[in-house]
Amino acid sequence: MSKRIQYTDEPIGELELVTDFLPSPRELKKKSDNTKITISLSTESVEYFKSVADKHHMQYQKMIRQLLDEYVAHQKHINK
Repeated sequence: MSKRIQYTDEPIGELELVTDFLPSPRELKKKSDNTKITISLSTESVEYFKSVADKHHMQYQKMIRQLLDEYVAHQKHINK
C-alpha cells in the first residue's frame, strides 16, 4: 500500500463520453404537498407493509402513500 503511483504523460487511449444520468434540478423538487393525518389500520396490514418495506430498504409509510397515490391516479383516469 505504500507503493507510490507514478504518472506519465502517455496517451490515455480512446475515450467515451457518458451521458448525464443524474436527474435535473426540476426533477428533484417535491412532486406534491403532503397532508399529515391520523389513521387506524389493521395490525396485519401494518405488519405486512413493514416487512415488505424492510426487504426493499424503504419506509413503510412512504410505501403506503405511494400505493394510495397510484390508486387515486387510477380512479381519476377511469372516471373521466
